[in-house]
Amino acid sequence: MTFLNAVENFPVERINDFPPHVDYSPWMLLEHIRITQKDILDFLVEPVYKEQKWPDEYWPKKTEKADEKKWKQTIKEYKKDLDRLVAYLEKPSTDLVARVKNGDGQTVIRELIMVIDHTSYHIGEFAILRQIMGTWPKGHK
Repeated sequence: MTFLNAVENFPVERINDFPPHVDYSPWMLLEHIRITQKDILDFLVEPVYKEQKWPDEYWPKKTEKADEKKWKQTIKEYKKDLDRLVAYLEKPSTDLVARVKNGDGQTVIRELIMVIDHTSYHIGEFAILRQIMGTWPKGHK
């Protein structure tokens, strides 16, 4: 399941709901995925990288809410950054085993694997939240 498959037809009126025993809303989870992916992209490609504080700068504030515009913006920015990551990966000059210039020993491939692992973990979590919340469309399998 891709990120876009997971969010497809999500009911906008439920984006700020907190599922039972969960400290974040569906939108907050998507925004966390987006922020983390963007951070790793910046770490890889920006000439100057500023490390963010964990966990405060990787999640929206608990009181922050999204409207439909913000929901769509999160999805749009996620896709834009994913496209940039893929373009970076596909560049012939990208050396996967090279050390990241902004890092202290991390390699390009390690960072790309982190994006894949992190995003896939949270997409699975998002899909389960949808099941718990009853937000999958009728007939979804």
